[in-house]
Amino acid sequence: MESADPERDTIAAIATPGGRGGVGIVRISGSNALEISRALTGKAPVPRLATLVWMRDADGRPIDEGIALYFPAPASYTGEAVLELQGHGSPVVLGLVLAACVTAGARMAEPGEFTRRAFLNGKLDLAQAESVADLIEASTSLAARSALRSLAGDFSRAVDRLVSQLTDLRSLTEAMLDFPEEEIDAVHLEELRRRLVEVRTDLGLVFASSRSGSLLRSGVNVVLAGRPNVGKSSLLNRLAGEERAIVTPVPGTTRDAIRETIAIEGVPFNISDTAGLRETVDPVERIGIERTWREVGGADLVLVVIDATQGETAEDRAITSSLPVGVPRIRVINKIDLAGPAATGSEDGHERIRVSAKTGEGIDRLRASLLRAAGWQESVETAFVARDRHLRALAQAGKHLEAAALHETRWEFFAEELRLAQAALSSITGQFTSDDLLGEIFSRFCIGK
Repeated sequence: MESADPERDTIAAIATPGGRGGVGIVRISGSNALEISRALTGKAPVPRLATLVWMRDADGRPIDEGIALYFPAPASYTGEAVLELQGHGSPVVLGLVLAACVTAGARMAEPGEFTRRAFLNGKLDLAQAESVADLIEASTSLAARSALRSLAGDFSRAVDRLVSQLTDLRSLTEAMLDFPEEEIDAVHLEELRRRLVEVRTDLGLVFASSRSGSLLRSGVNVVLAGRPNVGKSSLLNRLAGEERAIVTPVPGTTRDAIRETIAIEGVPFNISDTAGLRETVDPVERIGIERTWREVGGADLVLVVIDATQGETAEDRAITSSLPVGVPRIRVINKIDLAGPAATGSEDGHERIRVSAKTGEGIDRLRASLLRAAGWQESVETAFVARDRHLRALAQAGKHLEAAALHETRWEFFAEELRLAQAALSSITGQFTSDDLLGEIFSRFCIGK
């Protein structure tokens, strides 16, 4: 039976991915973990010692033979008593073990509830808790290492240093507010200015590292757009290193978007090959073209592919001019193996890269251009896997510090901008966080974590 306070319930979930495997784990957290162990295994395991057990249902029928591991509170992942039952990775067997745990007094865990309890019990701050999901979902080794740095607390410590700097600055400002009648000498005013410049500079560095880490987490959405038969599918295959899209000399082969994620220097790029853009009466092809424009509307970057043997046509220019305003784009002049080389450059502020999807010439330059267009900075060892909310909070703090600089002699306004900047930063680690935000964050976790 569930308690009046769900946070005090003992929870249980299968902690390993769905499907069959050599090993499967059922995780239990809460004050009744030992009682559940006794009910299922007849034993109370010695803390942190793998114990061979038979797991049985409420009628005493054997379910599986495996290992029980017990972590007493508070020295566990959640800060509560935690029991892990490790058995064979059969979905049926794990389901029976989980059902036996529920019969013995646990309830089914919600998505992310184990990590939410770790946050509520002070084992992790909110940024670290979010990095748990980012580590699980990392699509490249670089993204995994960056998520691990955030999980280890590097990102949180960087934010805490900014908060500490603001605390000192606010203390100095409050002292000035307390003595409005006294003249503030030039030394104190210069010290205040110096500290404000210092915290703004440090905030800029943290934001740059976080923005790079955000690319590692979510990847960059790139759309290949252009007329039929300019080599979009061949370019996707060349970038992916395998035959992912059908290539034929027949125009209009691609009818729906084909997506492939590739890694360039550890940064994931989600590349979509789309239907060729042209006037057509074919109803199926028209649907494909409509889907192309929808893909373009959600792109972070568009590669406008042009046939080098024909040069940039009026149709190519019409496609480029029809792209959404503000979306970065790169003109990719393809088939240079047939047309001959020419200088790479820019036109109207948009880069032009000459390549051959067939031979691979120019592909390395294109990859480098993709990294530049994405805003990637080579700060591999300092990047934090940041989320959109982290970037918004850092940007908001920066705006308040910018406003504070405009009010450096109007101390009430200056102090308020500093307070708002500190509150924005504190929201990253969860010092000031609403229950609604917690629910939104942890609902996106997998069950069992």
